[in-house]
Amino acid sequence: MKTDLQKRELIANLKKTKINVWKAIATELEKSTKRTVGVNIAKIIRHTREGETALIPGKVLSLGKMEKKLTVAAYNFSDKAKEKINKNGKALTIKELLKTNPKGNKVRILK
Repeated sequence: MKTDLQKRELIANLKKTKINVWKAIATELEKSTKRTVGVNIAKIIRHTREGETALIPGKVLSLGKMEKKLTVAAYNFSDKAKEKINKNGKALTIKELLKTNPKGNKVRILK
């Protein structure tokens, strides 16, 4: 069981939706914190196209250059990663992305 109240609320909200993308993210967030995903900006750039939203069920780290105009949503960001992403694109929390894109269109999950 997760002890972080905000994380538990987010998981519950994601599970309430009927969309498979959000259910998959809820499952990833429920995993042990030892198995939490950390994704570098370089990997995000390599595996996404412009206009897509990269969704990371963990933390975004700052290694790499933000060359594309992307929206990146994650549970957590390092300070430098958030700064780099906001120069060219947009950094959102998963909760914010759920509000702006409830159907999960053009979302690519990266782990």
